[in-house]
Amino acid sequence: MSSLHHFLFAVYPYICLAVFLMGSLARFDRDQYTWKSDSSQMLRKGNLGWASVMFHAGILFLFFGHAVGMLTPTAVYTLFVTPAQKQMLAIVAGGVAGAVCFIGLSGLIWRRMTDPRIRYTSHRTDLAILWILWVQLSLGLVTLPFSLGHSDGSMMLILSHWAQGIVTFNPDAAGLVNMAWPYQVHIVLGLTIFLLFPFSRLVHVWSGFGSVSYLLRPYQLVRSRRLNLPAGHNGGVRR
Repeated sequence: MSSLHHFLFAVYPYICLAVFLMGSLARFDRDQYTWKSDSSQMLRKGNLGWASVMFHAGILFLFFGHAVGMLTPTAVYTLFVTPAQKQMLAIVAGGVAGAVCFIGLSGLIWRRMTDPRIRYTSHRTDLAILWILWVQLSLGLVTLPFSLGHSDGSMMLILSHWAQGIVTFNPDAAGLVNMAWPYQVHIVLGLTIFLLFPFSRLVHVWSGFGSVSYLLRPYQLVRSRRLNLPAGHNGGVRR
């Protein structure tokens, strides 16, 4: 096992997670006004709204699917399914969610790249993080045929053993040495997304996880100044 391999799979995860947590706290403490998604809905309402729904539904399913699938101890899930059955479930469910998310993200990127109004108001980091997510989704879909070649569930066991080792501060980087390159690149890029998280628009995810009231918030109503409002109406914005 090379020093680079050991660094990427035994040291780099902790660097990324430390920056992810500390960076998020620091940004919330110092720049709360930047804690937002910079939605483009107000600029082009109704334009590819389906893409946003597909992307967010797919990415949430994939996130929780990866978390539950890789961090659930083997002794727990084998009470219900075998490793082979779990891996096949991950292939089918992850493949469907990944395809849905990929289509939605591709639509969002196309809109942000081709709509002059949205492109003008987009930051370079907005486009960068979208393209990084697109590459990550592509790599995830590429791993599916490799997973089908390990129908005995061995790949699921190797990945979950490594991920759980990260949590217990005993990562088995050597177990990933002979893993196919799409898996290794997929893991490293996934960790890098955690590293970039505090410095991108992705921080708005914390709002959804941290507050039920955020999910139940009323829509923001924006009225045009050209409307013929009745006398005494303030014509402002309310939530």
